[in-house]
Order: sequence, then structure tokens, then C-alpha cells
Amino acid sequence: MGAATGKGPLSGVRVVELAGIGPGPFAAMLLADLGADVIRVDRTSAVKPGASKGGTDFSNRGKRSIAVDLKSERGRDVVLRLVERADVLLEGFRPGVTERLGLGPDDCLARNPRLVYGRMTGWGQRGPLSSSAGHDIGYIAVTGALHAIGREGGPPQVPMNLLGDFAGGSMYLVVGVLSALLESRTSGQGQVVDAAIVDGTAHLSTFIHAMMAGGLWQDRRGVNMLDTGAPWYDVYETADGRYMAVGAIEPQFYAEFIRVLGLEDEKDLPGQHERERWPEARERFAAAFKTKTRDEWAKLFLPGDGCVAPVLSLKEAAEHPYNTAREVFFEHEGHHQPAPAPRFSRTVTETDGVPALPGGQTRDILTELGFEDVDALLAEGAVAQS
Repeated sequence: MGAATGKGPLSGVRVVELAGIGPGPFAAMLLADLGADVIRVDRTSAVKPGASKGGTDFSNRGKRSIAVDLKSERGRDVVLRLVERADVLLEGFRPGVTERLGLGPDDCLARNPRLVYGRMTGWGQRGPLSSSAGHDIGYIAVTGALHAIGREGGPPQVPMNLLGDFAGGSMYLVVGVLSALLESRTSGQGQVVDAAIVDGTAHLSTFIHAMMAGGLWQDRRGVNMLDTGAPWYDVYETADGRYMAVGAIEPQFYAEFIRVLGLEDEKDLPGQHERERWPEARERFAAAFKTKTRDEWAKLFLPGDGCVAPVLSLKEAAEHPYNTAREVFFEHEGHHQPAPAPRFSRTVTETDGVPALPGGQTRDILTELGFEDVDALLAEGAVAQS
């Protein structure tokens, strides 16, 4: 095994990100975490005079920023010059916006035929909703995912926007971009990657659709094995008003769960798969969990194979020994951030955690691109330097 490089597996890959919100910037951050040189093209209006730091938008960490007026001819020329040297471009505008700016796929691929042009939208580049505004909650609603989340007899429960925006969106954009980039190394040709949150979210539910097709899942929330229907896959309140999460699915893990919970010797305890007695089992489990605090139960269950874990708050998770031992989070200027993932044995990933300041590297980037009239570009407002 070779020595660690500390640069990440994407070292040498050049990415241009047209600034947006949510899943697009996160996808670009992931590429930066993996070692890519990401240049974020911010709007000139985002430049704040006198600013010296990039704030706490951690999705901008590991990037450089150039501020450009995309509606100006000179600004467009700056971006196309960036494109000529890039491997990847990422954009998250509504369909047709970059085309109107003269920065669409045809414009960019004409300058760089090997470019991978990644597009991030909620509804996709075509279809009846493609021009509509939307957010995570709507995307997971129309793909069936939201319907499936919640307890029996209750309304759908709104999750954080991790499911649609970042799992169904960012991650699929990154997978698509890396796949196209790999293919371009042999074909010599770039292409457009159309990543839609509805596509990715639907794809994530393949396992559930397979269970439903096999008669193992009902199209109702809160009555199935993995949606709080089963008493051994749920959360339980403890003596101190906190919670433990139980996921004791396999019989050997269920047996260990029952043993640690103190119910092993109760002869009348319902069997794990006696569905008609699940309400009774749930009551027994709930009563048992109320006898100790969350942390007391955590010490009994972990390490161990009962498949039970404490429900930690976001702040607790960042500082908890379970996570600090593996360095799941790191701290920068008093704020915790999740560390880059996944991990590599040789091309080690790393990040300083510093968010890019809009327009913070405008002069440097223009100089790299060979512009000799940087001051003129700044004066006419085609670009801006923080």
C-alpha cells in the first residue's frame, strides 16, 4: 500500500460551480472534500465590502470564489474561460436559465468538448413540473416517500430535508458527474448529467417498492416493519424524558435486546413476529425503558448486539465519545462540522473547514486564467473582489 498523499482521490479535478442554494453547493462541497479544485462563481451582488470571512455556510468550505456578473458579456467570457480549463461544471438553476445566459451545455461544450455538465433541479429538465418552483417537501411528496413516513392513524411526518435535497439530489448529482467523468477519460467526450431530486428520491425507495411487490410492505404508514409498525423498530422514552432507538430486526439481535431490557425471563412476552400482539409488546417495552435514563440504557446496550442506541441531539452527537473516537466531526472557530466522508487508505481527504468568501479569490483566479486587464474588469463591474 502506498503512502498517504493527503490530497484526496479527486486531486487534479477542476470543477466550476455556478452559485446556487442547497443540493448544488453541497454536491460541490463533497467534490472539494474529495480533493477537487472547486471554483465557485458567485454573483457580484454577494460581495460584501469589508468582509474578511466566509461566514458559517459550511457547504462553501474548501472552495475558491470568483464574483462575476453573469449578465454582462465580459462576465460571461470569464466563466467560459473557466470552462475551457475545467473538467466539471455544476449548475442548479431552473431549466433554460443558463441557456439564456449563454452558459448552457451547448455553449460550454463548444468551448470544452470533454466537459461534464452537471445539472441539479427538483423536477428535472423536462416534464409537466419542470418549470415550477419547489422544495424538498414537495419532491418527496410526489415520489411517495413522504406518504410512507409517520405513525399509523396520523398524518405524514415531515423529515428534515436530508432525504430529498441531499440524498436524492446532491448524492445522485455527484454519482452522475463522477460516472460521466470516468467515461470521458476513455471516450474523450463530455456530456450533460440531468440530476433531478424526484428521480433520486424515487430511486432510493427501490428497496421499499421491492418489499411491497413481494407482499412484505403495505402502502400505509406506521404498520410495517421499518416505519414504527413493529415494536422492535421504534423509539422509546426513558426515565429522563429522552429517547432510545431500537432496531432489533434479526432474531439473534432481538434476543439480545430482550435480554438487556430485562424481559428475557417473562414467559408471557409476545413473540417477535406475533403481529396481533405487537401493541402489547410495545407497552411492555415502553414500561421497561421508563425505568432508567437514556444514558444508563446506553451503557447497558453499547457496545453490544442489541441494536439499540441513544437518540442524540445535533450538539450532543458532535461531542459524544462514540463520534469523537472516530473523528466524525471536527471543530473550526468554535463550530462543529461533519468531517469529509467516505475515507480512503491512501489518498486521504482533508478540509480546513473554511467557507469561501464570495469574490475572495477573484483577482487570483483571473490572473491564473491569463487576463491582463483585471483592474478594468473590476472597474466596469464584470467581476468583483471581496
